[in-house]
Amino acid sequence: MSDEPPEAESVEIDVSEVEGSIYRILSSVVIPRPIAWVSTTGSDGVDNLAPYSFSTVASVDPPIVLFAPVDDEKDSPTNASETGEFVFNLVTEDIVERMNETAATLPDDESEFDHVGIERAESMTVEPPRVAAAKAAFECTLHETIDVGGSVLVLGEVQHVHLDRELLGDDEKIDVANVDAVGRLAGSMYATTQDRFGLERPP
Repeated sequence: MSDEPPEAESVEIDVSEVEGSIYRILSSVVIPRPIAWVSTTGSDGVDNLAPYSFSTVASVDPPIVLFAPVDDEKDSPTNASETGEFVFNLVTEDIVERMNETAATLPDDESEFDHVGIERAESMTVEPPRVAAAKAAFECTLHETIDVGGSVLVLGEVQHVHLDRELLGDDEKIDVANVDAVGRLAGSMYATTQDRFGLERPP
């Protein structure tokens, strides 16, 4: 008899036969996802702040970041499209609970900054404020928006970067060991970046 364990049984899913979307599968497998805590200012002057876990870097030259609301009727993509500006704030473990509070649905004329009691910090190149407690923030001008199915990709070109000095190492460069970022898993689950390991890239 073989001592090798039996192969795990796989589950096969034909997406064309699924009723509804495969959101839960996508959000449970593509993990962890960085969280863009996006601040915008609407044409009515109201500051909006909302988290988006479908986010990443799209380009280095020019420096482009993106976030992708599943519902394109949310305030952030609307404000970014109308004003051409937004701020991508980093979510770290010390402010993750405040971030979660800003996911609540509020009236259009109420700001999450004020509802949750989050301190604003003035941006240098764009109108929307950044989160004062965020250890890193990218001020962005709108590069473009792209409709993809029921979602919209909002791409912004980074114009100015704010970094907390505690993110830097002795060489004055960012030390990833100091970036205690939080990533989104699925449902109400999140992950930190505390458990790290290194691998040398082959030549």
